[in-house]
Amino acid sequence: MLAGWMFLSWMPGMAQQQNRQLDDYISLAFAQNQGLKQQQFDLERSMFALKEAKAMYLPTVSMLGSYTKSAGGRTIDVPVGDLVNPIYTALNQLTSSSKFPQVANQSFLLNPDNFYDLKLRTSLPLINAEIRYNKLIKQQLITSQQAAVNVYKRALVKDIKMAYYHYFQALQGVEAYRSALVLITENIRVNTSLLRNGVRNGTALLRAQTEQEKTNAALINAQRNVDNARAYFNFLLNRSLKDSVNTQGVAVTSLLITPDTTAGIASREELKQLNILKEVNNLDYKLQRSNLIPKLSTFIDLGSQGMDFKVNDKTRYYLWGVNLQWDLFTGGKNKFRAAQAQSNIRANAAKIDETEQSFKLQLAQSYNNYESAKAACKSAISGLSFADKYYRDQLKAYRAGQLLYLELIDAQDQLTSARLRIADAQADLQITLAELERDQATYPLNN
Repeated sequence: MLAGWMFLSWMPGMAQQQNRQLDDYISLAFAQNQGLKQQQFDLERSMFALKEAKAMYLPTVSMLGSYTKSAGGRTIDVPVGDLVNPIYTALNQLTSSSKFPQVANQSFLLNPDNFYDLKLRTSLPLINAEIRYNKLIKQQLITSQQAAVNVYKRALVKDIKMAYYHYFQALQGVEAYRSALVLITENIRVNTSLLRNGVRNGTALLRAQTEQEKTNAALINAQRNVDNARAYFNFLLNRSLKDSVNTQGVAVTSLLITPDTTAGIASREELKQLNILKEVNNLDYKLQRSNLIPKLSTFIDLGSQGMDFKVNDKTRYYLWGVNLQWDLFTGGKNKFRAAQAQSNIRANAAKIDETEQSFKLQLAQSYNNYESAKAACKSAISGLSFADKYYRDQLKAYRAGQLLYLELIDAQDQLTSARLRIADAQADLQITLAELERDQATYPLNN
């Protein structure tokens, strides 16, 4: 009976099966968990932002066009008639003809009327430090977001393992109450027989039936805990909340595990994120100082312009040029922005120191919690063995008429409590091991 409750010996096959079960569930969560998908969408967005930054090095081709229709406004008067008409008059007199008609003075609108301008403009940056630093910052942000995805994965691994062992703990609670009901049913049978034979009165039978009802109520509550634990576990895996969870082969193998206390916190992705942020702040400082470098770009226009939408050799044109921008005075804006970036660098350095100390404290506490849970589990194993032997001895004495039924109930309650206590101790041991694994960032995320 006791062997059905504990797996005290080392069984490599069962341990490997348990690990495979959990690894399969974790892989499923990596593929289906909605929170992780959101993190991956953020990573995807960062990758597109980097592509956008790289695209700024490429030429930009734009189609530009305008059409102008005007009337009225200022004009330019050209005295063509006053200049030409005297000459035409003299020529007509000399030739005794009217071949040279009189010409009126002309007036031209300054605003173009029925005028179009359509061109294809290609522009290309030649020197622009802002584009360069912007691209470098986007590259660092991608690495930071990749680390953020891994941070979420590690938290998800811990949550899955905790939910898994809470579910297993709830199952053990159900089994404990079912085993208690088996004992109570046997006690009812024995007390009924004793009452029928006139050896005992009905008090013991009534008490046994009361214990049966109380245990039935506890069993219902334990089953509710199983349902809730299974629903939460399936929620993490983004499955139907009522899907079954395989716990076959779960063993307290971690009793024989000695955690690696030398792993430290070097693998924590949170520290990697902070170091990346430090590099981003350095690049931002350089970006704010980049106004000292002039910006140079070039462009070429290929187009056509003219009246009445005519297109011919006289309307077609090209225009090439170079643009230079050098901000000589900005009122100190870039200087103050650079000062803000320097403050961010100093704040980030302090944050790194604080986070390292915090992680070291968490790791020390997790290791201490594991050692405490390990000792408690060993104690619970011994307690279950003693409670089981004590109950059997008390049962023999009761059947021999040497013990009150209240004392047998007390022994039975102690056995049930010992079984529940070992279920709690098993779960606590596995959970503290999962927390230690999380604090050391040792779970292989590429599984």
